[in-house]
Amino acid sequence: MSDFDLQSAIVRLVPEGARVLDLGCGDGVLLERLQRERGCSGYGVEIADGNVLQCVRRGVQVLQLNLDEGLSMFEDASFDVVLQIDTLQHLRNAEVMLRETARVGRTGIVAFPNFAHWPNRISIARGRMPVTRRLPYQWYDTPNIRVGTFKDFEVLARKNRLRVLDAFGVHQGAEVRWLPNARASTAVFRFERE
Repeated sequence: MSDFDLQSAIVRLVPEGARVLDLGCGDGVLLERLQRERGCSGYGVEIADGNVLQCVRRGVQVLQLNLDEGLSMFEDASFDVVLQIDTLQHLRNAEVMLRETARVGRTGIVAFPNFAHWPNRISIARGRMPVTRRLPYQWYDTPNIRVGTFKDFEVLARKNRLRVLDAFGVHQGAEVRWLPNARASTAVFRFERE
């Protein structure tokens, strides 16, 4: 499917009219799209000044917070959906923030680069860290402080008593459901607390 992309996949997973918290929302493009196309409301959370300004310009409500400090300002089940799209791999407290995502949201959606994608495996076998379209940085200048795989997230979800409701990969404009750990450059999971 040529019009399929990660953002479209996320939009499809979020129910109409949902109250959404987008953690690490960047410039607010996804939250703006959810408001426009799905009638969603909610907040973005972002730390970078320039991105916060872009959110405001888009009409997206944004809180400037450091996610490494947690989400204690939100009560349990404050949101229908909490998003962590390309955020989890940047956090020092990734496991804590995953549990917090499940606590403050009825459902959580995470997406992250899948380090087990077959081209990455070949790079490692050749003795080099992968540099791809999805992982465009050298090992010494990457903003990713964690690398994970599709299978790693399944294990982490079980460990933290999260029920995976849907899981698939995304690669080059296509949804990947068969062998996503090897065939997809991005892993996507929708989950809830058990």
